[in-house]
Amino acid sequence: MKTTRRMLGAAMAGIMIAATAGAQTTTQLGVGGGGSAHVKTDWTISGAHISISYGRPKLKGRAESQLMPLGQPWRTGADEATVLTTDKPLIFGKVQLAPGSYTINTEPGEKSWTLIFGRLDKPGQWGIPYQPALEIGRAPMTLGKLVKPEDELTISIDRIGPRQSLTVQWGTVSASAPFTIGR
Repeated sequence: MKTTRRMLGAAMAGIMIAATAGAQTTTQLGVGGGGSAHVKTDWTISGAHISISYGRPKLKGRAESQLMPLGQPWRTGADEATVLTTDKPLIFGKVQLAPGSYTINTEPGEKSWTLIFGRLDKPGQWGIPYQPALEIGRAPMTLGKLVKPEDELTISIDRIGPRQSLTVQWGTVSASAPFTIGR
């Protein structure tokens, strides 16, 4: 009887951890005008439903610095603006996002990056030029190097300890911004 209770307890703990860590689904949205694949990835994390829609450009042998210019806001995707949608409040550093949809840009730097959130002006909003009037906040990102280069841009949400982290990977670069889910 004790063994059955322990096994049931361990199974329930495993289910709770899996539910908390979040399930991920990616839907292919087609190909944009520039030839990049477009996807929408959804996560369920601690009761929050978060999605990111973005174009996935490929390096195709081009220099990273050409596509991710240092010190300049970058649309962090291809074609239409990259859009994060959440049904719960999210907190990235000092930036608090209420439930809703937001554009994502990043500003690459040599030692760190900055994650830039903006208001979504209209559905299908184009990703360039950068529109500073729509900016609502910035959060720091930690910069890392990938062991194996990524030819195609990938944006993910990963669990790191008690927090989640939004991570952008492309070429040899990995940039992450931790966040928490509000109530």
